[in-house]
Amino acid sequence: MSFELTILGSNSAAPAHSRHQSAQVLRLENLIFLIDCGEGTQMQISRYRVKISRLKHIFISHLHGDHYLGLVGLLSTLNLRNRKEDLFVFGPSGLDDIITMHLKYTETVLGYKVHFTVLDPENPEIIVDNDLLVVSTIPMDHRIPCTGFLFKEKPRKYRLKKGNDLSKLSFDEINTLKSGVPVQRDNQVKYSLEDYTLPPLKPRAYAYCSDTRYNESIIPYIESVDLLYHESTFLSDQEERAFETFHSSARQAANIALKANVSKLILGHFSIRYKNLEPLLSEAREVFANSYLAIEGQKINIELDNYGQEA
Repeated sequence: MSFELTILGSNSAAPAHSRHQSAQVLRLENLIFLIDCGEGTQMQISRYRVKISRLKHIFISHLHGDHYLGLVGLLSTLNLRNRKEDLFVFGPSGLDDIITMHLKYTETVLGYKVHFTVLDPENPEIIVDNDLLVVSTIPMDHRIPCTGFLFKEKPRKYRLKKGNDLSKLSFDEINTLKSGVPVQRDNQVKYSLEDYTLPPLKPRAYAYCSDTRYNESIIPYIESVDLLYHESTFLSDQEERAFETFHSSARQAANIALKANVSKLILGHFSIRYKNLEPLLSEAREVFANSYLAIEGQKINIELDNYGQEA
């Protein structure tokens, strides 16, 4: 099952150096999730051939323009494309008023329903819970209310070992094995987990840490995730300015990744002062070797972990 992140925008504040403002698409199988929606997101969606018809959930971290100003235009485009399916938007208090006001004064009536959920920026909460994954919020330390998002797959079933004769097992008994329970007959274990199954594949997780100061309080929420995106607006020589503006440096992002024991770090939300991003990458890799830049158009696959055992 695919679990893939596409970077649409990686800049902070304003577009510059052929980089756009914050936006990402996360795809889990046939589900599409849009995370933040800065200006230019529609163009990036088109450029990188994102199947917008599959978009059902939009997550907006906070009300700074580089994270949401593309949203109303996207909603309008979906309407022009004759969308009928409900859309679920999650964001800070006030975003619903912005959307309503725009629709009111442009005399626009959407042909689909928008379900808006106001996020609590201080208390983590589960906001999506379906058959495939759970999405939770992560409190950020920013100048205005801001949340990050944790996307985590649901626990998987046990896998049947190849080479065993399962013809005498009923459908219900096979499902019993897959659920992690041995099959018993006549009050005796007839088909054990050890002999007939392999452990489940590890559920994958992606954490999106939007605008934030360096703040170790987020570590328990993102610990051991497969992929972490953490804003890295500045180099470390600008950490005083980062603190004043409620942002982080590349080195600070790497420290969070190291202390949270994540598998891979993606740096983003770059200041327009940096045309060349290699110094930010080098700085991060001095602390956390498995660091990478958020490159627009890049697709990052989160691989399944077999716990070292092949099916």
